[in-house]
Amino acid sequence: MSLKILLTALACLSVCGAAQAADDCFNEAAAYQGVNPWVLRALAWYESKGDASAIRQNVNGSIDVGQLQINSIHFDDLAREGVPHRALIDPCVNVYVAAWLLKQKMVKHGNTWRAIGAYHSETPKQRDAYARGIQKVLVAWGQLPSTP
Repeated sequence: MSLKILLTALACLSVCGAAQAADDCFNEAAAYQGVNPWVLRALAWYESKGDASAIRQNVNGSIDVGQLQINSIHFDDLAREGVPHRALIDPCVNVYVAAWLLKQKMVKHGNTWRAIGAYHSETPKQRDAYARGIQKVLVAWGQLPSTP
């Protein structure tokens, strides 16, 4: 199933009042893309503390939308997939798009912390700092052992 078809179905569910619970969105999006649902949750917490309505203007003029702060740099790619940027305010759509973006980074970098950091930035210093932040969230949640 393409991202377009999947996101269209999710949008219909939201409009019809039968939207999935937020936790289901994380689990199902993660399963669909083959990524870890706890990593997706940690990304959402780290990006916005899980605030589905978060919209931020960046210094470079781009904007980040939703709980997973999908950057406007992706809007053209999403539009080609049939996902308008305004759909990103739907929490479930936002999670599915984030899972899709994370999967792209995993294809490029493997199932590694580098891929998780690259969700935020490909610049090594920013990428690595971001990955460490996600690790800290996962440790705090008991999803990873603490490191000495």
